[in-house]
Amino acid sequence: MEYHDKVLKCSDCGAEFVFTAGEQMFFADKGFKNEPKRCKTCKSNRAEHSGGNSPARSETKTSCSQCGKETTVPFRPTQGRPVFCRECFQQRRAMGA
Repeated sequence: MEYHDKVLKCSDCGAEFVFTAGEQMFFADKGFKNEPKRCKTCKSNRAEHSGGNSPARSETKTSCSQCGKETTVPFRPTQGRPVFCRECFQQRRAMGA
């Protein structure tokens, strides 16, 4: 399936935000059925006020295993496993790798 960026409207503040093709692929991989309802700002504000039940998301700078470009990922990479930038990840995904 081919994904394209979508513009959605935040249910909290009413602002428009982009639901990127990469985010859509992530949602599909995880089996999520619903699109996000909140923009990133409202989502993070909601997480801060939820009593700290969810751990803070850490971002890690690393190099893409395929092209070597510096990229940021929302997880701590595991030694021995490749990490790809968005472009290389999407290319690999399109090829079925």
